[in-house]
Amino acid sequence: MIAYSKKLLSLFSVATLGLLCSCNKEFSSDNYIAYFGGEVVNPKSNYVLFLKDDEVIDTLFLNEKNQFFKKFDSLAPGMYTFKHDPEYQYVYFDKNDSLMVRINSVDFDESIVYCGRGDEKNNFLMELFLKNQEDRSTMFDIFDYDTKKFLATIETSLKKNENFYTKKKEKIKWNDEFDLYANALLQLHHNSKKEIYPIAHKLRTGIDVNDSLPKNYYNHRKTIDFNNSNLTSYSPFVRYLTYMMSNVSYTNVKSKDNLNEALEIHLHKLNIADTLFKKEKVKNKILNSVAFSYLLEDQNIANNSVFIKRFNDLSTDKESLDEINKLANSIQLLNVGAELPEVMLHDLSGNTISSKSILKRKSVIFFWTSNATSHLSASHKKAIDFQKAYPDYQFIAINIDDNQEEWLQLLKQYKFGVVNEFRVADFEDLKSKWAINKLQRTIIIDQNGTIKNAFVNLFDVKFPTHLQ
Repeated sequence: MIAYSKKLLSLFSVATLGLLCSCNKEFSSDNYIAYFGGEVVNPKSNYVLFLKDDEVIDTLFLNEKNQFFKKFDSLAPGMYTFKHDPEYQYVYFDKNDSLMVRINSVDFDESIVYCGRGDEKNNFLMELFLKNQEDRSTMFDIFDYDTKKFLATIETSLKKNENFYTKKKEKIKWNDEFDLYANALLQLHHNSKKEIYPIAHKLRTGIDVNDSLPKNYYNHRKTIDFNNSNLTSYSPFVRYLTYMMSNVSYTNVKSKDNLNEALEIHLHKLNIADTLFKKEKVKNKILNSVAFSYLLEDQNIANNSVFIKRFNDLSTDKESLDEINKLANSIQLLNVGAELPEVMLHDLSGNTISSKSILKRKSVIFFWTSNATSHLSASHKKAIDFQKAYPDYQFIAINIDDNQEEWLQLLKQYKFGVVNEFRVADFEDLKSKWAINKLQRTIIIDQNGTIKNAFVNLFDVKFPTHLQ
């Protein structure tokens, strides 16, 4: 890390470094002057956004060397976000910190390294974040484990990260304000797995483990302050909250048929948000998230009307209502019997083709990314098994990444054979037209080349019924 930091420092001009180094002279107990600069390798735009609680507070433009630098005359200590579309990451500032960061848009998270005053804390956050990312990409199969084995597995992982966290905390000696985020990054990743497990286990195995969970299984919920304003925009917290609300809702559902079950679950989520969150802005954000999730799952017009009415009763965010209506309109184009909207794809030879050219027979379309290798392997294995059982279907895997060489290299490594492989040319176009917001989403096309079901899950134990 030290050698890498020196390499980073060498990338910046002498003038910029002089300003950074001399800024210590301006620091005193009476001001909150801070500096933030860096370089973007392979930039996708000419600026970096600097945000606090999802609100843009400054636009940092790149110079001819793809570098940016900003002096803040008054920057309150706390967690901030920098964003170079479409990626973002967090940066924590204590009073009078001066931070430089190097970013490579091709390998965004893995490329980030900080130097300067405050770098140790931020490099720790990145290291722990990447540990969590690696764990998340390979944890898919642990949800098949029985409860005892599952808990033992995640406790081992937590213990390892706790040791890392403790050593860094003792060495860096950070304050309680920073520890709020560091500890949340550690604990909420672990707690998220506990919330996912009962749902995923039932979905993947058909077995309901809720009644057999240890009595203290959900004790972690008592330790979380759901109205801590410092956490409500922090992605580990938002991610945990999403899983927790889903778990509570699934546990309490009483409907027996799938359509009414989806409605009941998401109405329950709206009511949880209404009860749990006291701050209007936070509540609206969560309600909006629930609405997006619901509209991508339940396509019953009558049920949608019931849900939207309840959403309108609770939400006070007019902008969100417009977004929800736009999504609802897009989803209407994905009705049974409709033609799947055209998107452009890359084939293995690098040619750009229309999705219409390959969807003229029975097809199953699923999606994957190199950022989730466990899902990559598991989804292809499912597809291969289903193809053997249903040979009249073609199985089409669409990679949603933007790196052609990495995509081809992974396919060469895994050698999936019977699966037809393509890579999307424009993910935002795909996301908009096919309403792709979940990696597990699967689309089934019938013998006429039209939509049979655009909202199914390849890993659902009931998936084979959709192919019959």
